[in-house]
Amino acid sequence: MLTDTKIKALKPKNKIYRVSDSHGLVLEVKPSGTKYWRYRYRFETKANMIGMGEYPIISLAQARQNRDKYKALLYQGINPSAYKKEIKAEKTAKKISEQSTFSKMFFDWYEHNQEFWKLNYRKDIIKRTTKHLLPYIGDTPIENINSKEMLRIFKIIENAGTIDTLYKVKGVASRVFRFCVGLGIIEHDPTRDLPSDIFKKRKVSNYAHISDPKEIGGLLRMIDQYKGTYQVRTALKIAPYVFLRPLELAELKWSEVDFKDKLIRIDAERMKMGKTHLVPLSNQVIKLLENIKNIETGSIYIFPSPKNSKSHISPESLRAGLRRMGFSNDEMTTHGFRHMASTRLHELGFNGDVIERQLAHGEPNKIKATYNHAQHLDKRKIMMSEWANYLDRLRDNKILEQVK
Repeated sequence: MLTDTKIKALKPKNKIYRVSDSHGLVLEVKPSGTKYWRYRYRFETKANMIGMGEYPIISLAQARQNRDKYKALLYQGINPSAYKKEIKAEKTAKKISEQSTFSKMFFDWYEHNQEFWKLNYRKDIIKRTTKHLLPYIGDTPIENINSKEMLRIFKIIENAGTIDTLYKVKGVASRVFRFCVGLGIIEHDPTRDLPSDIFKKRKVSNYAHISDPKEIGGLLRMIDQYKGTYQVRTALKIAPYVFLRPLELAELKWSEVDFKDKLIRIDAERMKMGKTHLVPLSNQVIKLLENIKNIETGSIYIFPSPKNSKSHISPESLRAGLRRMGFSNDEMTTHGFRHMASTRLHELGFNGDVIERQLAHGEPNKIKATYNHAQHLDKRKIMMSEWANYLDRLRDNKILEQVK
């Protein structure tokens, strides 16, 4: 058996050599003079050897204690080498967890996405988070944050009477958690465990829209940069040009597109007003449709669901796309594209009946409705083409108020 005196007397040689102590404990002497403890054992008939640190940092007594601990594991049918790796992995995970506080992960998420957000939206995100989230969970490892803790925070906001802020803060928190799920840091978003009916409802306008020409141009540029699925990106690109309701757009089928006549024909049963609707297509929309027609999906839908090509994207996915770009529900909605077009076209001097017909609004006078349908199609084609060119100028920051 070894003693400290014997160990100190061991001299380095040209090659590594080992000196046994007892019960598998050996001291490895390297040519550099470094002395390193190892434990040799057999597990399931296979020879194994595990490192236990350098002498004298690990003393003879400590080395024997570690050896005895590993022997006890063997008696329990546990491989000491695998056990050591597992302990190391747990320590690493704990260290990562301690570093991955909510505050750190929030700013990581923010940096990852901020280039796609408007300046005011970036400011709002920082303001809401620093006021309502970081004081409570900023220093907490993100994997330790549960739904109960999030509920407590949300209820503080709700009790202050700021219901709209509650939903906005909840949305930010959820996006940070889902960001961490994607990185493999946590397994689920704790805010998803909280049903919406436990909070007071907020009043939401379904028709919030942008009407300022400069802001419309900014919206179009942000849609062009959107990094979501091609289905949602293309649907959002087309939405400003066609004036369709969100569900009408999401459900569009290839069979409804007439490339020859440059029209979309939607049957009456799909329309809110129960009447067949025609949408004249500008060259810009034709180009967008031709681009995605080359993508082989086997779907009857123009915008098939990424998860199931037999179905279409949901209107909610379009709304989520706008939120991801930084537009709040009070600034711009998918239904808002229709109101944006109506507002601008009226201000630009287009015929109100032509605009209303293209929006597929009902006409109470049946005789007038028949007349409008027959008389306005050519005018609608002109209007839709002019509108598309106008949008292109806004996108390119070439704002001209008159398009006629």
